Amino acid sequence: MTTRETILAALHARLSALPATALRGEVLPERVPAEGLLILRDGEPGEPEVTLSPLAYHYQHRAEIEAMVQGADRDTAFDTLTASIGTALAADRTLGGLCDWVEAEAPRSVDLPVEGAASLKAAMIPVILHYSTADPLG
Repeated sequence: MTTRETILAALHARLSALPATALRGEVLPERVPAEGLLILRDGEPGEPEVTLSPLAYHYQHRAEIEAMVQGADRDTAFDTLTASIGTALAADRTLGGLCDWVEAEAPRSVDLPVEGAASLKAAMIPVILHYSTADPLG
């Protein structure tokens, strides 16, 4: 596997350890589980900085986590879910040494009405993955 894929898989594994259901690159399912739902989007590696001796590409890869909860007490559930993501990332900022640093940005939340059901509270949480690789395709 490439460095990029290895890091994204490790991030997904970290999210999968949380009580919420964690998916990667999936479409939004019809129902949001009671514990919440997380969908990891691979995002954009961006333009790397390059060093030449030895050749290395230094990325600040911007992945995104879609976090959502549904129900009557969604504000508290959402707060608990986003705090658990922060705790999981802070527990190992290098994902077991796979990258230099992992850092989440503040969520941009929104309430979404759902016809005939309780509304959703959702947010996109950017996660910046700092890593280096010898090949932009490797």
